[in-house]
Amino acid sequence: MTLIDLHCDHLYKLQKNFQGELDTSIERLRAGGITAQAFAIYVEPSLSAETAYTAAMHQVELFHKHVLSHPDVHWVRNWPELAERPDGKISVFLTLEGLECIGNELTKLDAFLDAGVLSVGLTWNPANLVADGCGEPRGAGLTTFGRQVVARLNERGILVDLAHIAEAGFWETLELAEFPIVSHANARALCDHPRNLSDTQLRAMIEKGIPLHIVFYPGFISGKDHAEIDELIVHFEHIVALGGEDIIGFGSDFDGINIKVDGLEHAGQFPHLLERLRSSFSDDQVEKWMYKNFYRYVMG
Repeated sequence: MTLIDLHCDHLYKLQKNFQGELDTSIERLRAGGITAQAFAIYVEPSLSAETAYTAAMHQVELFHKHVLSHPDVHWVRNWPELAERPDGKISVFLTLEGLECIGNELTKLDAFLDAGVLSVGLTWNPANLVADGCGEPRGAGLTTFGRQVVARLNERGILVDLAHIAEAGFWETLELAEFPIVSHANARALCDHPRNLSDTQLRAMIEKGIPLHIVFYPGFISGKDHAEIDELIVHFEHIVALGGEDIIGFGSDFDGINIKVDGLEHAGQFPHLLERLRSSFSDDQVEKWMYKNFYRYVMG
């Protein structure tokens, strides 16, 4: 079995000295059947650019110290290595969630890419020097510097993550980025939250074959402080009804969410979701969502 999760905040929790078992501990990843896990670098947008850069680089160090040191992991530094996973190991790779940490310096972006980051989210919810996030009332698009950032990511063959960006920036980046994705979001038609995507956005992604990874946060599923797996399934159904069977993947946001779907509280419970998906969809569809859609996109 192959199963990819494109978003978790394991490193942020490590940095905050979280006490207890992480949602995405190696043991829980193994129990859940996860064979490839993205580890996001995330720092609070309220930090100064210099402090944010230092904190983000510290998370890279934590990745090496606490994740790569485990004998059961396989570090993916480019997408072909994703298909080279040794038997019994879990592939792991770095992503970056928001560019507050680079200020207005492309050299700092290069430092993260040189450290192995394979996907870059341009914003978190507020505005930064790259673009407005979905929580910025102004709702503007890319800055001049933001266009330079997208160009650099294109040069380096890096995924450009449109999760969190304001809608104007979404449309601009969709035209400029060679490898756009959305790492964790759901359907706004079912849950009217600015972090979710409208049907117009979803149809554009479907037309271009851009991956969308479903997130497990109840606030983006039901809009409430709890959700059932069946309520999450409705988002899959909606996107499939739009024609999106070939773009869906998983972006759990485990370790970054403080309320959980009942029965889907950590990575070890992924089988509960897969079992429910298989009761509503074909094995071929579920296999696409587990890994085939993402593989096709990043490896051709």
